[in-house]
Amino acid sequence: MNDKYTTWEVFFLLISWIRTKLFYHPARIIRFPLDIRGKKYIRWEIGFTTGRGCRIEAYPIEKKNVVLEIGKNVQINDYVHIAAMQQVKIGDNVLMASKIYISDCVHGSYSGEEEQSNPDIPPMQRAYVCKPVFIEDNVWIGEFVSILPGVTIGKGSVIGANSVVTKNIPPYVIAVGVPAKPIKRYNFETNKWEKI
Repeated sequence: MNDKYTTWEVFFLLISWIRTKLFYHPARIIRFPLDIRGKKYIRWEIGFTTGRGCRIEAYPIEKKNVVLEIGKNVQINDYVHIAAMQQVKIGDNVLMASKIYISDCVHGSYSGEEEQSNPDIPPMQRAYVCKPVFIEDNVWIGEFVSILPGVTIGKGSVIGANSVVTKNIPPYVIAVGVPAKPIKRYNFETNKWEKI
């Protein structure tokens, strides 16, 4: 596999780098096309990198608050969609593969805990239900993962490809599946990932 960029790719990266320095400081490089909605409610730290086709949006419940926080050296790859209304906080050194969905909100209530959404009401008219999402430092999220409202992914964990995270994931585990469940935990005494 050739790991060198073509002339066109170098040109594209240069244009992206210039646009990043002009409009997206202190990010490292923002590749285009990129769809950012509600930029003033989003904060990212130094070293933020995106792939192409990402959609990052913030529609805060309270219009004065930053609702999407992205830590240092976070890298998201192509076609990642992040939506925040209440709070999505991504820690430092998080790596995301492509085609990932992260949201702290849904159209309507279906959990059995609150007043339920009536299925005869069009989905776009159902009241939003929001619960914060926290992704702690050094997390790696695989391809096609969905992270739903109200979850925390613990420090140093890995979320396997095609997983759907519906509940909290503890630190230092590998979680996979629909819904995602831990299958391995890192043992700091043996320095190995061990089956749970």
